[in-house]
This record gives sequence, C-alpha cells and structure tokens, in this order.
Amino acid sequence: MDHDFSTPPFRPEPVALAGDHVRLIPLERDHLDALWEVADDERLWRWIPFPVRTRSDLEAYVDVALDGRGGGSMLPFVTTEKTTGRVVGSTRFGNIVPADFRVEIGWTWVGVTWQRSAINSEAKLLMLDHAFGTWRCHRVEFKTDSLNEQSRAGLLGIGATFEGIFRNHMVTHTGRMRHSAWYSITDDDWPQVRARLVERIAAGGRPRQD
Repeated sequence: MDHDFSTPPFRPEPVALAGDHVRLIPLERDHLDALWEVADDERLWRWIPFPVRTRSDLEAYVDVALDGRGGGSMLPFVTTEKTTGRVVGSTRFGNIVPADFRVEIGWTWVGVTWQRSAINSEAKLLMLDHAFGTWRCHRVEFKTDSLNEQSRAGLLGIGATFEGIFRNHMVTHTGRMRHSAWYSITDDDWPQVRARLVERIAAGGRPRQD
C-alpha cells in the first residue's frame, strides 16, 4: 500500500474503547488504589522482567507508562469489567511508530479471577480494531518470555504468527537472561484473525478447538 506522506500519520491520542464485556480507559495515577487491589498478587508478575511487589513498584510502573504516553511512544489503559466498572488489570500500546504504521500490544496483566475469560480476548479485539481500523497499521507485534508457555499459547490462540526468538534480549530482576519470543499480526492477516477472535469471545474467551 502506498502512502501520502504529505499528511501526518496517525496520532496515538488517549481514547476509551468499549465492548460487551470490557472497557479500556486511559490510565491515570488516580487509578493506583484500584489497580493495587488487583496487582497485589505475585502470580501476575512471574514473567515480568521487573515485577511489581509493592505499591511503590506499581506507582513507578504507572509513571513509566504515563511518561511514555507523554512522549508519544505508549498509550496505556486500565482494563475494567464493563458490567461492574471494576478495575481488573491493565494493558497498553507501546513502541508506537506512526511513520511505519507499526505498534506493539503488551504490558498486559489481568487479575487471576478474570483470566481465561472473555475479558482479555475482547480487550485484544478492541485494541487490534483500533490499530488496524483507526490507525491503519500494517503490523501489530507482541513479545513474551520464551519460557512463558501460557502467554505463547494465548498469542497463537488469537491467531498471531510466531516470528522467532530474540536471544539474551533482557536482563531480569533476578539476573536471568530472558530470551523473548516475538509474534505479529499484519493487516493482511487481520480479517481472518478478527473472525477467530470474535468466535473465541462468543465461546466465553476460550480458544477454539482446532
């Protein structure tokens, strides 16, 4: 696809995204108390290079996200359960490169109670719809710890394509060298991937049995 570079590319401006099960709203520091109620669970941070162990850790985590939003490289959200309005986690767009129509979806965590439900699947659908439909992205990418089998299976489950391993990609808080597994969805993939996600959400967030 050719682009008219006389017009500016998309602008990553804060926006609320809502579906049937989940509402994603722009992250603010005012959300700290509600986020900490969910985040205070070590199971959520096993595969995060620099995990959140204290409320101060969470404050720093939020500040990094907000700094990224200010610089135009990130667009962080609070994930809320639509029926109750309860905060259940967070996610964000990151590594936003408008000139290349490319963005990453990640930094995603959801309280254990809501895992393997329609919440996470629909959040991905809303963000991907925004990336491909509103921003006209050519590529959305994801990365995860190569040892995180649950995350890797989940990415394959939504239809992302495995692209390879970045060896010795990150140094974690324990000093372990993390190898990162990379996945992507392209604009060519999107129609089929979208249909798969809609089917998955209708099944309550469970992956279909191929």
